Amino acid sequence: MQWTELSINTTDEAVDWVYMLLIDADYTGDIGITPYNATDENSSPWTFTIRLYLDNKIHINQQIDKIAQLLTPLQRTGMASELEIAVVESKPITNTNVFRHRIGNRFLILPANVTNETTSPDDIIIKLKPSLAFGSGLHPATILSLKLIEKYVTPGTDALDLGCGSGILSIAIAKLGASVLGLDNDAIAVQSTQSAVHLNGVEQQVTVMAGSLGNGSTLGHWMGGETTEKVQAIDNQQKFDLIVANIFARIHIALAKDYQQALDENGILIAAGFTNDYEESITTTMTEHGFTVIDRERLNEWVGIALRVSK
Repeated sequence: MQWTELSINTTDEAVDWVYMLLIDADYTGDIGITPYNATDENSSPWTFTIRLYLDNKIHINQQIDKIAQLLTPLQRTGMASELEIAVVESKPITNTNVFRHRIGNRFLILPANVTNETTSPDDIIIKLKPSLAFGSGLHPATILSLKLIEKYVTPGTDALDLGCGSGILSIAIAKLGASVLGLDNDAIAVQSTQSAVHLNGVEQQVTVMAGSLGNGSTLGHWMGGETTEKVQAIDNQQKFDLIVANIFARIHIALAKDYQQALDENGILIAAGFTNDYEESITTTMTEHGFTVIDRERLNEWVGIALRVSK
């Protein structure tokens, strides 16, 4: 049987977006990801190549067009290459074992369809749809966020997950005994988080809604470029013990004052989603708004920072 193979090269930070955009394209097939293989000696921004496979049905051209259109913002912002299309005689066999991985001391990420996994009593299991298992669990910024969440979330914590994306951080916080408000200004991300929350049985602890924090409601889409409609800003009187924000560096800097205002006395901000090139500018801005760095996690060039606010 012949298959149509679609492939796209991406940066580290674009992987999650590709997976979530494919949900909106109603793609439910296999997704393969491999390290990017440079074909020349020139430097390249790409880290991964993502491949997906369509059977050659009558409406395949419409599906390809929909996928290509949804990926356009990533290409416009330099986070992904143009979509390449090829016909292949067979598709690779998906090895679901690659989707089982540990993060920190307790988090265990598993595909949703695994039912006979051997675990220990201390494991905190987070289940994700197979199509999301790589993009939501192995990205360096996600790993760093989860490690810091494990350290600083305690039962009874009132937390905000800003830019909740696939929902993995909201689920992790809830499974540590906290209550969570998950916010995102992207409709696909809101749907994805709601689905993941239901899959993991933490609906009583997690509220998900389209929106942002303070000034974030005027900044448009996290990816930049064309903006979405202005989203609702949450009540500025609402206070949190902890805010987790795995978003772009420019958004962290723009929201420094809003973070400070939204946290209770001695509240903690976990900031991730950026590389060490932005670390100094972010920590300087946060310090100017009353934050003190209390912890850092690093993975390759990626950085996650925990900061405590004083008022």
